Amino acid sequence: MFEKQRHVFVYNKTKETFLAFKVKVADSILGRLVGLLGRRSLQPDSGVWIVPANAVHTIGMLFSFDLVLIDKDFKVVGLRELVRPFRVTWPERHAESVLELPAHTIFRSRTQIGDQLLIERYEAKKPVEASIPVKLESVPPVVERPDSLAARTPVVPIAPQSESADTQRSSFAASKNR
Repeated sequence: MFEKQRHVFVYNKTKETFLAFKVKVADSILGRLVGLLGRRSLQPDSGVWIVPANAVHTIGMLFSFDLVLIDKDFKVVGLRELVRPFRVTWPERHAESVLELPAHTIFRSRTQIGDQLLIERYEAKKPVEASIPVKLESVPPVVERPDSLAARTPVVPIAPQSESADTQRSSFAASKNR
């Protein structure tokens, strides 16, 4: 009954912008029924992807959100901005699934009808092991400088400042020296 929640990210290939980074997949009967019900708000860069769906209701919702309707090829076929609570949206004939995203996401990402979306799961990348062995013997050894070299380097004395340099100081600095 309780299955592991899956998350995906949504990227607009046409506009080269992200819509959301952590979108919960609601593809079970219970997941689609619940959707965003019971939440007080949506975190920025989060959302719910309801599959399959071509319309939603907001009865029992507590906040406004943006709605992106997409077809089977992840092409945007409908947009609804700032869907308010206690509403029912009209079905979109060509829509196969719906993205419920935080308010103003459509505006911020500049998403329009006809844009191509990329929806993919997060997968942890395995670290790539180097296929080329590194020989430690090939690294040249560090050679330390002998102390006799430091003794042979000339020391350049710093000339003392003249009396005229003191006259250029501010009156505050001059009073501190007295």
